Amino acid sequence: MKEFFYTLLTVTAEMSPYLLLGFLIAGILHVFVPGRFYAKYLSSNNRFSVLYAALLGVPLPLCSCGVIPTAIGLKNEKASKGAVASFLIATPQTGIDSILATFSVLGLGFAIIRPVAALITGVCGGLLVNRLIKEDGDNATANTACCVEKGNKLWRVLHYAFFEMMQDIGLRLIVGLILAALIQVVVPDEFFLRFGSNALLQMLVILVIAVPMYICSTGSIPVAAALIMKGLSPGAALVMLMAGPAVNMASILVVRKSLGNKFTTIYLLVIIGFSILFGLLVNAIGLNINPLSNLDSCCTEEGATLSPFKWICTILLTLLILFALCMKLFCKSSHCHCHDNNHHHDSEAEHNTAIYTVEGMHCSHCESAVERAVMGVAGVTSAKASAPRKTLTVTGEASASAIRAAVESAGYKML
Repeated sequence: MKEFFYTLLTVTAEMSPYLLLGFLIAGILHVFVPGRFYAKYLSSNNRFSVLYAALLGVPLPLCSCGVIPTAIGLKNEKASKGAVASFLIATPQTGIDSILATFSVLGLGFAIIRPVAALITGVCGGLLVNRLIKEDGDNATANTACCVEKGNKLWRVLHYAFFEMMQDIGLRLIVGLILAALIQVVVPDEFFLRFGSNALLQMLVILVIAVPMYICSTGSIPVAAALIMKGLSPGAALVMLMAGPAVNMASILVVRKSLGNKFTTIYLLVIIGFSILFGLLVNAIGLNINPLSNLDSCCTEEGATLSPFKWICTILLTLLILFALCMKLFCKSSHCHCHDNNHHHDSEAEHNTAIYTVEGMHCSHCESAVERAVMGVAGVTSAKASAPRKTLTVTGEASASAIRAAVESAGYKML
């Protein structure tokens, strides 16, 4: 047990400075780059819109669930299907936060090849969609314009970076770190060598595990590092870093419903095929992963001392994640009481307010997408979505059928 907690501390300390910097940059992107900037360059049905979609998506810190509503919004803004595919494939594989975290744990080589692989995979997937799927021309233009955010920009950057993002991926990041420590302590040394020198078999095993899993691009990093230490080939680790964040069972179902079977098939085959291709390439070139051996040496008595800076970053990151997750649980609980109070003390609002159950919401990006879609319905005066409770509270005179249509246009299911 002592070895497990020390290993957990070591992995967290190695990643925490880069994670904090990455979260900060993500907040800057969120506040200072308007949402319509992305849609502006993605509407043309040509190779440039596909390239722009991948280039704009790679630095965004969106997970595979958060990217779905964004992609649906781009689709409703008349982005081409190829651009939507490129964005869907490239964006969740990486982000500015995960690039920096990858560098901290897996080294410069992995930090470079990961976004490059995401970019190439997204572009190729988008071009393939443009080639094989014709535009149907019947996408209704939804009201997906973001509401203008008010308030001090510095506060909005910090709030998004160290509160909203912590709420969205904090739990998955903790799970990833715990899994990494468990793997390093429990899994026998050179475990994956039992597959022999067959790197392709290792990759197929990883795909079977990673594709249906729900894991973020940052949370997958310590897991990949721990697996490499236990004998997994670097190429197979890259397969997990690409395929794991890019797709999961929930996103497959939403993409299938919103964009069709053919689109979904291409989307999956491109992610699987290119992850194996880049994995084989990494093994062929013998990518240097010296930082992993440095990380492993931290678990010895010689490398047992962490710098004061890493201690501070580790404590700060831990406190921020715990605070964000505690507030998420508190808001979930208080939200119920708030509705109860309204039910007893505001009969007028009760007649104009309805609470619906919405499936498929996982984070604040999902909540925002549903709220924006519903606010575009005539007669709606307010809309509040809650991912933890799977609820949508709507005030106004709009019909349930109109609200249902808006929710489904954003890629979610209203029960």
